[in-house]
Amino acid sequence: MDWDRFGAVLFDMDGVLTPTVEIHKRAWHALFTGYFDAHGVTPPYTEDDYFAHVDGRPRYEGVRECLASRGVQIPEGEPSDPPDALTVCGLGNSKDAEVNRILATDGVQPYPGSIHLLDLLAERGIPVAVVSSSRNTRTVLAAARLTDRFGSIVDGVRAAEEHLPGKPKPDTYLRAAEDLGVPAARAVVVEDAVSGVAAGRAGSFGLVIGVDRGVGAEALLRSGADVVVNDLEELT
Repeated sequence: MDWDRFGAVLFDMDGVLTPTVEIHKRAWHALFTGYFDAHGVTPPYTEDDYFAHVDGRPRYEGVRECLASRGVQIPEGEPSDPPDALTVCGLGNSKDAEVNRILATDGVQPYPGSIHLLDLLAERGIPVAVVSSSRNTRTVLAAARLTDRFGSIVDGVRAAEEHLPGKPKPDTYLRAAEDLGVPAARAVVVEDAVSGVAAGRAGSFGLVIGVDRGVGAEALLRSGADVVVNDLEELT
């Protein structure tokens, strides 16, 4: 890596900085398995559904997309819906409650390789941002003791407040680059999700790095990654 070519690095969080993707997988599995069993929806939910319909998307969109893959439509509801409401928002809030329960019980440790890359970028004076669809971004960053490292955080809460469409649209990444005062052409996007690398490609960023945490290198390259690594340690 020739870091002198770039003026900022924009990181996804889940699966890139922290292993919270496993927490989200567990929470989504519990949600959809319970819903599908209770309502006779087939075929059963699998990990393939996570990568195809949920990974990297805003929470309610993930609910909507996964149900649509089974031909199921339910009322949208409101973000204030309780977790037991049979609406898109209610199901999404149920998943969110499960994520927070797991975080409170188990905590989270960032990937060592990701910390090493953040240290390297700090030494070089290259600003960094977090761009995540999760509304729990700040909670996770605080639990991992990473919050103070980032000059910009564009999460699900901010995206909703500013009416920014989520990944695979590039808008949240473009906002983070704008926050850091760096044009997209000189910014690096680091993502583990197909929707995330697609967002980086759609935004014409200078470099899109895929991190293969399970979706597969070919899928990341096909969706817009310029290069794929297994861990961010490879970039140091």
